[in-house]
Amino acid sequence: MSISYLTFAAIEGYFSTKDIDLGLMSHYRKFITNIFATLLFIALISFSNSSLAADGEALFKANCANCHKPLEDYIGPAMKGARKRAPNPEWSVKWVNNVNTLLETDPYAKSLLAKYGSKMTQFNLPEADIKAILDYADAYTPPVAPVAVGGGAVKEDNSLLFGILTLVLAVIAFILLQVNSSLRKLADEKDGILRADPVPVYRNKTYLMLGIICLFFFGGYKTINAAMGLGRMKNYQPEQPIYYSHKVHAGTNQINCLYCHSGAQDSKYSNVPSVNVCMNCHKAIKEYKGEDIIKEDGSLVNGTAEIQKLYQYAGWNASKKTYDQPGQPIQWVRIHNLPDHVYFNHSQHVKVGKQNCQTCHGPIQEMPEVYQFSDLSMGWCINCHRESKVNFYNKETGEGNKFYSIYEKFHNDIQNGKLDSITVEKIGGTECQKCHY
Repeated sequence: MSISYLTFAAIEGYFSTKDIDLGLMSHYRKFITNIFATLLFIALISFSNSSLAADGEALFKANCANCHKPLEDYIGPAMKGARKRAPNPEWSVKWVNNVNTLLETDPYAKSLLAKYGSKMTQFNLPEADIKAILDYADAYTPPVAPVAVGGGAVKEDNSLLFGILTLVLAVIAFILLQVNSSLRKLADEKDGILRADPVPVYRNKTYLMLGIICLFFFGGYKTINAAMGLGRMKNYQPEQPIYYSHKVHAGTNQINCLYCHSGAQDSKYSNVPSVNVCMNCHKAIKEYKGEDIIKEDGSLVNGTAEIQKLYQYAGWNASKKTYDQPGQPIQWVRIHNLPDHVYFNHSQHVKVGKQNCQTCHGPIQEMPEVYQFSDLSMGWCINCHRESKVNFYNKETGEGNKFYSIYEKFHNDIQNGKLDSITVEKIGGTECQKCHY
């Protein structure tokens, strides 16, 4: 016999001895119903507030994170307090969708361009989305970063919390349903209506069917997600034969990405530099004297020892300053790998599309050891094409990209005010044959 049945049997005995009338029992049922409605309302409000906060964060990461950080200047200014720094609170909202216009007329917009040296991409976002992003940035506080295990940035995940809250609410709802059933039985017995004993939960067809349906949807959700994730390697961070820190080279020493990956600008492939490219600098740099390099597991990297590994691959004798041994290529482990049926051209994105390396590879200049930042899924690429603006060539000023001259009609429409901007999607960026053989 369950605890709930014993409890309500005791309640039934109490009510029988006290001879409580049906009106009071009905009032009691209404009281229980009000409690349930109140709890449900509170849960919905809490979930709504959490969803709004999550929307602001998701919008920031999707549209702004490549060039902005909440608390510090990056490619563009820090997002926190942007409305306070602007001439008026509504300026930031107007700026996002009218970059080109304001850069020609607004002194504050011109000062931003002069300070940061790059023009912000013009968007076409609803005002509510822009305010959600700014609200998220203003409320942002730096989290206490735990040690990342297995590479990649550690991201806050509230799925477990939401799951626990959902389970608690489900248990409360189940208990209240049992309370309602027992009270109804008591009321019916008061009126002389005899009812059969409640069917146990494990034999109740309604509950069993609900459980089966929930398991079906949960299993389907997990199966679809697993199928969609096949071949995706987000946060993949293999151990390389030499610990090469992009944070030291591209971050601290400000070495341009194209010095090592020159093919990214002029060819389909972003080539991995040969040993000779590394030796251009490391013939002179024999020791590492910079800040400590810490792996994700907390261990310290001996930078000088890693340079010695490079000398072994190059066949370089540092003491004699000559190549006295046969060299061999470094067997770097490939990190970013697209399916064979996908066509991707680096030069088309870097030289023609004017995209920064960080658009796809994330904050590469901050990575001690490289990991795959984006999932590189089809949806991720399509969203980028839908948002990236086309930089048409202007014959009068000589600015812009001549590659897009075949779309001069769009350029004329922008000049005539018929259109505000053109995204990659409108010039065929979402057509299947653009990316698939």
